[in-house]
Parts: sequence; C-alpha cells; structure tokens
Amino acid sequence: MHLDLADRVVVVTGAGRGIGRTLAARFAAEGCRVVALDLAFEEENPGVEGLTCDVTDPGSVDRAVRAVVERHGTIDVLVNNAGINVEGQVVDLSWEQWRRCLDVNAGGVFLVSQAVAEVMKRAERGRILNAASFAAIVPSVGSAAYAASKAAVVQFTRVLASELGPWGITVNAYAPGMVPTAMNGFAEMEPAAQDRLLDTLSLRRWESADDVADLLVFLASDAASYITGTLVDVSGGKLATQIPSRAHEAARRSGPSAS
Repeated sequence: MHLDLADRVVVVTGAGRGIGRTLAARFAAEGCRVVALDLAFEEENPGVEGLTCDVTDPGSVDRAVRAVVERHGTIDVLVNNAGINVEGQVVDLSWEQWRRCLDVNAGGVFLVSQAVAEVMKRAERGRILNAASFAAIVPSVGSAAYAASKAAVVQFTRVLASELGPWGITVNAYAPGMVPTAMNGFAEMEPAAQDRLLDTLSLRRWESADDVADLLVFLASDAASYITGTLVDVSGGKLATQIPSRAHEAARRSGPSAS
C-alpha cells in the first residue's frame, strides 16, 4: 500500500523532544510540510519548522495556528501529542498538580483542535490525531490525574469526530504503550523492574516512537478516510487480557511445537 502524504501540512504539538520530535521527523520524511509546536526546542529537527506555543494558552494557540495558515495556506493534519505525567495518589495530589495535568493533556487537545477545526472545515478535509494512553482504559495506582486526562481525550475525540464528520474530517485517538522516554525513565529501571513491566505486554519489548509513527502515517493518509471516532491500540498488547508467561516465551524460543 502506497501512502502518499506529499506536501500535506502537518502540525505536531509537543514536538520539541521525545516522541513528538520523532513523529515530526517521520512526517517530514514522508514529504509533508511539518510545523512543530512546543514551549522550547532542544535542537534543530531537519525538515521541520518550529514555532513556540503554549497549548494551555488560548492566545498562544491562536497565534501559532494563524502563523501556520499564513505560511502554508492550510492545515491538513493535526497531531495532538503534547502531554505531561503527574504521579501521586489522590490523597497526596495538590490542586495545582491536578489542574496542570488536565490543562495540558486534555485542555491542550481542546484548544488546538478547536483552532485547527475551523481551518479544516473551510477546506472540507482534515485529520486530527490525539494522544491518549492505555492508562485511559487500565489505570494504575498513583495515576489518577494522568488517567483522568487521557480518558477525557478519548471521549473528546469521539464527540469531535461526530461534530466534524460532515466536513470530511476524521478524528481519532491512539494509545501508545511503553515507549522509554526521559519522562518515564523505563529504560533506566533495574532489570527486574523492567521485566515486570515487559511481562504486561504481549509482544514483550519496549515500544519505539517509530512504532507510533507507523500508525499515525496511516491514519493521516487517504487509506484511513473511513476510520473516525475511535481509540486505536498501539501498545504492543498492553490492553490484552492475558499476561504472557515465561513458559510461553520459553516455548517460542525453542521453536514450533510438533504437530
């Protein structure tokens, strides 16, 4: 299948580093005109234009979206990747921590989607892709703020898909799994701790940002024009109902069983 995204205008939020930086680079490699939005940029991302933007500030978002349209004429794809993690049990969370997590993870998706939706409606086409998480479905102790924010993103996605569908605009959420980043520190954990986390994945390997990018390139393409209002699991089996056992892994390594 050939996914031709050449010359499409793509905006990726939270693209100054981490997964967002990889996503922006991937769309650029597909021939897109990519604009990365973030509070700051650690280093240049070849082929990607950077704009400073605070996704929790309506004025900052409006200025950034206007700047993209003035330079490129439209916005074909929006990737709402910006997000933060706030850990802590409910009784220990401060109001400021709770608000900050919801403001960035859910509020940012709302503000940027709202601004870009008007651009896409005029063009009568577009793709909006929102970063959710497996935590929206299977939360863990100490993740109340993060899980609530990502669950909000999933429901927001479904509503927005219905509202924008008449203009040929699709809206989908995606649930990455365990991608080692500076924010989560998975790769720096002790081997035993890594093993415990990997045991919750059917594929039993860390996810890469490129795994996420593969999905988003497809969802941004014309091949996905009839997919909307859904949460796509790209977690490596985190949402599967069975945790793979070491016995199963040993059997796989020994080769196929005799029939």
